Amino acid sequence: MKRIVWCLSMMIFAAPAFGGDWPQWGHDSTRNMVSTEKDSPESFNPGKPIEGKDQIDPATTKNVKWVTKIGGQSFGNPTVSGGKIFLGTNNDAPRNKDRTGDFGVLMCLDEATGKFLWQLTVPKLAAGKVSDAENIGLCSSPTVVGDRLYIVTNRCEVLCLTTEGLATKNEGPFVDEAKYVGGEVGPTDADIVWRYDMRDELGVFPHQMTSSSILVIGDRLYITTSNGVDWTQRHVPNPTAPALICLDRKTGKLLGVEKSGISSRIFKCTWSSPAAGKIGDKDLVIFGGGDGYCYGFDPVPADGVLKEIWRCDCNPPSRHMKDDKPLKYGTDKGPSAITATPVFFNNRVYVATGQDPENGNGAGALTCIDAMKTGDITATGKLWTYEEIYRSMSTASVMDGLVYVADFGGMVHCVDADTGQVYWTHDTEGATWGSTLAAPGHLYIGSEAGILTILATGKEKKVIGTISFDGILYCSPVIANGVMYLETDKYLYAIQAK
Repeated sequence: MKRIVWCLSMMIFAAPAFGGDWPQWGHDSTRNMVSTEKDSPESFNPGKPIEGKDQIDPATTKNVKWVTKIGGQSFGNPTVSGGKIFLGTNNDAPRNKDRTGDFGVLMCLDEATGKFLWQLTVPKLAAGKVSDAENIGLCSSPTVVGDRLYIVTNRCEVLCLTTEGLATKNEGPFVDEAKYVGGEVGPTDADIVWRYDMRDELGVFPHQMTSSSILVIGDRLYITTSNGVDWTQRHVPNPTAPALICLDRKTGKLLGVEKSGISSRIFKCTWSSPAAGKIGDKDLVIFGGGDGYCYGFDPVPADGVLKEIWRCDCNPPSRHMKDDKPLKYGTDKGPSAITATPVFFNNRVYVATGQDPENGNGAGALTCIDAMKTGDITATGKLWTYEEIYRSMSTASVMDGLVYVADFGGMVHCVDADTGQVYWTHDTEGATWGSTLAAPGHLYIGSEAGILTILATGKEKKVIGTISFDGILYCSPVIANGVMYLETDKYLYAIQAK
């Protein structure tokens, strides 16, 4: 089941500022996987497990502040805000002896020590692997704004939680946490403020797993629904269901939906998380569709609709036709969806195409889009396309005029942000599910083989080193308040340069 699903796959909208906390996927609403914090680590030892115990021996580590056991499957990245760390995992390491079995888990830890504070346990859908794959857990990265946390669960729900859990008080209007988790609750359980069920309210049919890291602009939330195909891998049960929706941040009320027809064209599912940027003084929501198009939407719903500003087909023409014959999704040279999160930078959007990793490597594309145009900008808005890349689920890092991006085949690519000219590539020799993280002087990328590769940033390729972990690195590293946080499938590491 490990290769069935992945997770890619937000604070109030503001100009990027990369120091301090890391409160959402991609740090801020532009989703650019970059940290400007100095002294990022390049030499450390993650240590070895204690024989007979499911924990790391601290005596075998170096430059590791702490390590804590989380679950058995982990995706996305941890978010760090207000002295707490929030991450999604499964229930392979139950924190409640009365709540065992298969659950999606949102875990809250103390930032300074890694101590467990509270958790949200989410029951699995009865549909099983077609909509909620077994033992995968909770894939979406949470978003924190002040004392509120927003998360999309494995049940295709949007939940608003308090960051304190039930240790203080039970805030409403949702007050029946015991019924939700199917058992008694206490101070180490989550406090649900409100709940919005996309399956019940919108008729969404999530494929394999719901995955969306929520975007926040002011008092509005933007969420990917993960609407997709059924068990046949071909039929979309509800092709009219929206792929992107907007909710009121304080109440969970539905404010708007996209009506661009994305679900009627999807290849398998839409898992990409929304991003945002400013064009002049106007906000723009950017969304990668399961149909291979990247979209720009007006963030303010009008009569319940998110108005489409532009769309761009990110599949080169050669991925649609060969010898006057159409190419199919799933073939090596055929079209792909967008599973990575688009990155907004200097009025441009950088996004790679990709597929379900079960389909193998195949041909991908990295596209640079002029976000200031309108209409169907496939022919007019592509500033460049880089095609020497495999399919990718990875969000890009844009820094100092360069774009760094990984593909599923394990290759890291460094290209010019203005022209798409490639400067170097590097083979990490392991399938890549996560994203690069760029910091001054350092570029980090993990692999399915459990290897963290550290490269130097810049136009000249330099491998600083590789570090082996006792586990799989599906997740993307983040840096917050001078500490790097890195999840394997089982552990969360807090790593410092010294």
